[in-house]
Order: sequence, then structure tokens, then C-alpha cells
Amino acid sequence: MLSLGLGRKKKTVGVDLGSGYIKVAVIDHSKELPQIEKLAIRAIEGDAIVDGDIAQPGLVVELLSGLFEEEQITVRDVVAGVGGRDVIIKLIRMDRMDETEAREVIPWEAEQHVPFEMDNVQLDFEITDPEGEGLQMTVLLVAAKKEVVESRVALMEEAGLTPRIVDVDAFALHNALEVNYPAAMEGLTALINLGHDTTTVNVLDDGIPLLTRDLSFGTRRLASDLEAEHAMTPEEARGVLRGEGSSALFADFLAHRAQEVARGVERAAAFLDTHEIGIGIGRLYLSGGGVHVPGLAEVLAERLGVETRITSAFEQIQIKPEAANGLDLNAVAPIMMLSVGLALRRLW
Repeated sequence: MLSLGLGRKKKTVGVDLGSGYIKVAVIDHSKELPQIEKLAIRAIEGDAIVDGDIAQPGLVVELLSGLFEEEQITVRDVVAGVGGRDVIIKLIRMDRMDETEAREVIPWEAEQHVPFEMDNVQLDFEITDPEGEGLQMTVLLVAAKKEVVESRVALMEEAGLTPRIVDVDAFALHNALEVNYPAAMEGLTALINLGHDTTTVNVLDDGIPLLTRDLSFGTRRLASDLEAEHAMTPEEARGVLRGEGSSALFADFLAHRAQEVARGVERAAAFLDTHEIGIGIGRLYLSGGGVHVPGLAEVLAERLGVETRITSAFEQIQIKPEAANGLDLNAVAPIMMLSVGLALRRLW
């Protein structure tokens, strides 16, 4: 989305600033196929980041710079991501023209589709059918508030990093999905990222993003509800969400909450039906820390009636032996999808 600087780099570092964890992936692009050279993850306590908003930048800077030092990550040119309510992704139709002409026209087209002040927006777009011959073409429009991009750049710089690209979270997840699950690029597919504060639903049609929708559902709220409704301590609530101890006693509670995500996906599918897509979602892929909540994946699969898979950021990408540094790869594989997707972006 925002690219700074030139020069092809052999290694790319993806930095995912989530509400619950900072995740970093280093990918080596010097071989024929990309290889994961380093994976690192650090918990963020409290409310330092909430719904993508950085409430305690000093703490986040300290954690981020400390992670790079402790993990001895020497590459400081990074790819960061932005997402949430301050980013709009939308497919629009407009008169057919070449990319140069479209770049001149897109600010005017965006005014009809973006609910932000145009002076405070950074726009980007991609023509999805550049070889088409019809009078109109389909364009993937992306708009992000400048203040969000600028604050993310400033935070990275304060941590001693150089943000060479600021990407959109949904597109980075798309990158990781495409590399690890090529079949997901065929037909109508949904990728659901179950995060700490927010769950993001991405619907793709033959690999082209059709719809991105955020749901106010995440593991933070699940834990809070467990504490309030069952007089649990924070650690006990987190244990239930990890499937430890007496989590079976709360199966009904967890299943009921999982239905919220299912309803969100159903509403997205209903929206697509009204736009004459004509085919139901064929596959469902799950990523993010919420996939480990007991029963959640099963509830989604049963209610939506589609093939459902928990993703791994390492399904196809080779990992160097020293990359994990003591991490449980099975546990972190769905959580690292975004950071790996960011790191898949080559720096040129």
C-alpha cells in the first residue's frame, strides 16, 4: 500500500502488531522458493493495543525493539500491516480505462464509496480484469486513513525499524493463504481470522477479494465474559480458552459464542447472494489465536455446512531448523499467518 525506498532485498521481515501478541516472521527470498528463517512472538499484557488502536505506544515500542534485540533479528527494513475499521476494501465498477487513466479518476470514484474525508485518506487500487474487453471493468479499491498509516510508520521508526511497505492485513492473510493453500484460490472461499479483539471475514472468488468484514468478536471478550459470568480469574478464563482443565464444563458457553461468528459469516454470504454471485461458500479456512478455542471450529463447520480447515502458516513454506527457537509450531501455525503473509512481500 505504501512503499518507501528501492533496492531488491533477499530477506523480508513481517511485523504483526496484534492486540494480544506481537508476531514477527523473517523470510529468506534468496532461494527459488521462500524459506522462513525466523519466527518470534511476544505477549502484550493489558490494553496496550485495543481494536488495532495503540493506546500505550511507549510500551509497544519497548516490546517491539526488545524482541528484535533478544531474537537477534538484524534486518530492520520491515513490512507492517494496517486493518480494522480505518481501512476500507471494496470492489467497484467503473468505465474501462488503462491504469494511468484510472489513477487520475480513482479519487473521484472513491468519494462515492469511502465514508472518510478524502483529504485524510490514502488510496490504492488494482484492476482485477485488465485484459477484459467490456465497456466496464472491476476495480479493487483500498482506502486507509492517513493518520493510521502515519502513526504505524512513526511507531516502527521509534522502535528502530524502517517500514518499507505498509500493507493491508486482509491482503497479507490472502498472500499466506495462497502460498500455503493454492486450492483456496479456486471458487468461493472464506478466510476467517479469529483475533484477540476482532474477527475478520475475508471472502474470495477465484482468489479475488469480494468482501472483507470485521466482527466484534475475539478471545479478549470471551475471557472477559467467562470472568464475569462464572466468577473466574483471568488465568482460569485463559485456561478454558486454551482447552485446559475444566473447559468441558463450559462447552455450551463456548458453543453459544461460536454461533456469533457463524452468524457473521452467514450475513456475509447473504450479502453476496444479493449481488448475484450465485454460488455458496465452498471452503472455510480459519486462522488466528481463536482457532484454539475448544469447539469453535466444529461449531462453524456444522452450522455453515462447508469444508473447514485450520490453517498453518507453514503448510507449504519450508522452515529453517533454527527458525522456531523453542516455539511450539503446531500451536503458533494459525497465529503466524498474518506476519508470514506480510513477510512474503518482496522488497524491491
